[in-house]
Amino acid sequence: MAGSSLWVVRLASLLAVGFVVGSVEATPGDAHPQYRTCVKECQNTGIIGSNIISHCQSRDNDSTSAGSSWYTQGPLYMQLKQQNCMSDCRYYCMIRREEERQLGGLSPVKYHGKWPFKRVSVFQEPLSAALSALNLLTHFTGWVSFFLQVNYRLPRRPQTKRTYYEYTGLWHIYAILSLNAWFWSTIFHTRDIDLTEKLDYSSAVAQLGYSLILTLLRTFNVKDEAGRVMFAAPILAFVTTHILYLNFYELDYGWNMKVCVAMGLVHIAAWAVWSVVTHHPSRYKVWIVVFGGALAMLLEVYDFPPYKGYADAHSLWHASTIPLTYLWWTFVRDDAEFRTSTLVKKAK
Repeated sequence: MAGSSLWVVRLASLLAVGFVVGSVEATPGDAHPQYRTCVKECQNTGIIGSNIISHCQSRDNDSTSAGSSWYTQGPLYMQLKQQNCMSDCRYYCMIRREEERQLGGLSPVKYHGKWPFKRVSVFQEPLSAALSALNLLTHFTGWVSFFLQVNYRLPRRPQTKRTYYEYTGLWHIYAILSLNAWFWSTIFHTRDIDLTEKLDYSSAVAQLGYSLILTLLRTFNVKDEAGRVMFAAPILAFVTTHILYLNFYELDYGWNMKVCVAMGLVHIAAWAVWSVVTHHPSRYKVWIVVFGGALAMLLEVYDFPPYKGYADAHSLWHASTIPLTYLWWTFVRDDAEFRTSTLVKKAK
């Protein structure tokens, strides 16, 4: 539940990326003529200095090579290869330009809306990728502990053998969507291409939309199926349409920002009112996550170049969400125990 506040913090990350990527033309690094010339020559030759970009080699012969495999002749493979070619060329040209700037005593600048990071093996942003993976692991362990609690440690309804906690299934779906979102966040920070960017955005928006549904159902204490459908159906339809729009019509960062801000404001308002009027014994955990999330958002506002080419404000934000996620899952378990004990007492 407090996890909904966590995804408002993730919203800040999406908005920050949306602002900078939406204004790519104004980015100083990629606007420089030397950088653009370097990228163009690299894509044509597959060579930049001592580096040979295999993805850019013999592109014209890939689909006609007699010895090539069937999958190398498909349009998806060719598209991914071209994206990898462009990504590698941009990276090596960026590194070359930053070395030149450093020799001239100049500070780092952004390229295509992002700071210049140093790769580690295949990882384009190694620290953010590792911390995204740790967030995924924290969600997974929290979900497993919740699953064990509601299924093996808390009493069940004697007639149906189902859990007393009315939101068990909803939290399972929430956990799956959270794992999916952090998985694609890990992949996106590992390899930033058009496909991984869309998957990261789509997964995060899906998680945020479902989080809004769960927030409303829990804060308004909606238990009957008809009421849940009335809350969920319009939000689900809108979020689905929005994701299709981003993927198949236009990846409009400005419009996506407005949609996410609107959902985020509803999140904050719902949980703010709930935490004030409720007598839940663990409501202080909601306060900690909300205020901790607000402080974490400052890391997205206070942007700075990556230290030593690895640690920037965004990666530190990833680090801050790990303890908040752990606390959130303890709150979910507390809520399950509180609601179960209340219903058991009523049943007796």
